[in-house]
Amino acid sequence: MELEQMRQLDAIARRGTISAAAEELHLSQPALSRSIRRLERELGQDLFDRTHNSAQLNKAGRLAVDHARMFLRDERAMRDAFADLSRRQRTLLVGTVAPAPVWRITALTVERFPGTLLNPVLLPEDEVERRLMNREIDLAVTLHPMILPTMGSVRLMTEDLYAFLPKDHCLASRSSLSFADMDGEDFLVLSQVGFWMDMLHRNMAHAQIVEQADRVVFEHLVRTTRLISFVTNITRQDRREIDRIAVPITDADAHVTFYLSALEDAPERVTEIFGWVRCLVEA
Repeated sequence: MELEQMRQLDAIARRGTISAAAEELHLSQPALSRSIRRLERELGQDLFDRTHNSAQLNKAGRLAVDHARMFLRDERAMRDAFADLSRRQRTLLVGTVAPAPVWRITALTVERFPGTLLNPVLLPEDEVERRLMNREIDLAVTLHPMILPTMGSVRLMTEDLYAFLPKDHCLASRSSLSFADMDGEDFLVLSQVGFWMDMLHRNMAHAQIVEQADRVVFEHLVRTTRLISFVTNITRQDRREIDRIAVPITDADAHVTFYLSALEDAPERVTEIFGWVRCLVEA
């Protein structure tokens, strides 16, 4: 009994005749008839009521079709499961407190591990740590190293925050700024920046912070409004053409270090990527 014979039975039941099924399956009618005859001999049961001009599924044939379709459903489910496994093996979940570190990891690994995708999930730091310990994510990016016997952790990168001001803004002439200097101003901030949003609210309780989720709209507003925005040493280069000035922020909270962590007994691809990144950043 072959899986291809199950497909043939299904095609015959759907198309109504052996000739129509043979056409769909790109087989000759005699070849399809011989295959079905072999199946009947194996089952010890005729599956068709045959006359000189036609062959119609009988009771046994209809029962065979039902079972054939169950086999085919199981086969599709198995293929889907393995396809999903393959996708998950190529796509690694990275729990992160901010987006930029995942850009850094991607830049370091894209040529070494072609076909591997890093899917970032923005989370609070305690949730990143919990999910890594529970193996719900593959890699973790946090603001502190995860120092545990079962864990590998490495300093990944630093990110420094700048105020991004219109050149004629009253604060634009300053060589540096503090959050206290800017508290009470109106700000435009791109959503999905992770811990940075909470940090801004914490340090500037009197500021009006307008969030914009659409990046295209956000970039347009940066160009056309007087709202203060932000860039970092990572994103600053991408906005050089915008007629604004980047002023460094002196507060300690505006200068952060990110750490990459992975379980020592993680899947091979995870440990390979973690080991490669560690080798590069520690070089």
